[in-house]
Amino acid sequence: MVPSSTFFTASPHWHWLIITYFFIGGLAGGCYVLAVLLDLFGRLVDRPLARLGYYVAFPAVAVGGLLLTLDLGRPERFWHMLIQSHTFRPMLKPYSPMSLGSWALLTFGGFALLSFLAALAEAGRIRWTWALRLRPPEPLGILVGIVGGLLGVFVAAYTGVLLAVTNRPIWSDTPLLGLNFLISAASTSAALLILLARRRYRSPSLAALERFDMMVLALEPIAIIALIVSLGSVARVWLGMWGLLLLLVVVFGILIPLVLQWRSAGVDPRPTVTAALLVLIGGFVFRALIVLSSDAAHWRA
Repeated sequence: MVPSSTFFTASPHWHWLIITYFFIGGLAGGCYVLAVLLDLFGRLVDRPLARLGYYVAFPAVAVGGLLLTLDLGRPERFWHMLIQSHTFRPMLKPYSPMSLGSWALLTFGGFALLSFLAALAEAGRIRWTWALRLRPPEPLGILVGIVGGLLGVFVAAYTGVLLAVTNRPIWSDTPLLGLNFLISAASTSAALLILLARRRYRSPSLAALERFDMMVLALEPIAIIALIVSLGSVARVWLGMWGLLLLLVVVFGILIPLVLQWRSAGVDPRPTVTAALLVLIGGFVFRALIVLSSDAAHWRA
């Protein structure tokens, strides 16, 4: 007995390019948001760590856009997602998560670029003094950070929402993919910044970032359990095929890193580095599991 009508729908054929985009897009949005929070609420000593977040966010969103373009059947027509081909007017469909996501990604990329230039200017890597105004505590910098941060949250979560509104097994059988992707983006972004900053920055916010990652990691199993419960009868099909891999993600990508970070407590950096690597691998595998399991469930039905 097939538990859901979604098992009879056609696949969008999203595979490794899209999986990688989901992962990198989450890092772009998450690292930017963390950098903005450090800028707005941190101290002067924390600014190099915030700059690191901006250094990651802009290249990541640029790579994400490239991956999306390459995944199109006709990559040279990527601009059709944004502009009407006959009238050359902006194509914005508020009812379409894909259309909203395309514009959000483009707009977020613009804000990420501004903050990237501001970070380079503050570090003395470029001599554009006007770019210093694009970073808090400058009024214009606060505006850029807040708007860019909101867009970063959207970019980190919307991929899960996009799956949820795509009529496919597992994806559209739960409303919680966006929440799970957002929490995962927060944990992987914090892990990446911890990994990159461990040997270079010794600010109090690095310890705070580690505590933040611990709290988010503690939330992840709860979100995954809620996801499974929300699937209803479809959960039996999903866990029957992918249950072992999901268990490995939870154990090695969430629980073990949580224990390692708790035991190191900022004293020994080696467990923290190992934990960060496991979190990043677990975040990528979790997205791959979600995307690939839909097609597998279709064939099983």
